[in-house]
Amino acid sequence: QVQLEESGGGWVQPGGSLRLSCTASGFTFSSYTMTWYRQAPGKERELVASVSGSGSGTNYAGSVKGRFTISRDNAKNTVFLQMNSLKPEDTAVYYCNVRRGVNHWGQGTQVTVSS
Repeated sequence: QVQLEESGGGWVQPGGSLRLSCTASGFTFSSYTMTWYRQAPGKERELVASVSGSGSGTNYAGSVKGRFTISRDNAKNTVFLQMNSLKPEDTAVYYCNVRRGVNHWGQGTQVTVSS
């Protein structure tokens, strides 16, 4: 079955950086677009960034464009989210997602940006 496991979250001061990872199993990883979402307290889950199966195509939410970079390593079945210039409004639980017939989600990793 599809399994997604996120890691790399934590606490960081404004302006800092974090790198999230999501390791996948149970499907042909390189065949699917992978997406990062986030959900802040009291808000709806929102798309952060996505990357095509080959890694050649990426898409970003306007609020993170220029600060976040999504990438993938198909040999390791892993997708990454490099987050730079973090702001307090980036505080959220970050989820890895793949749509394979239905949406599959990881358990999420907490990112907290505060001074």
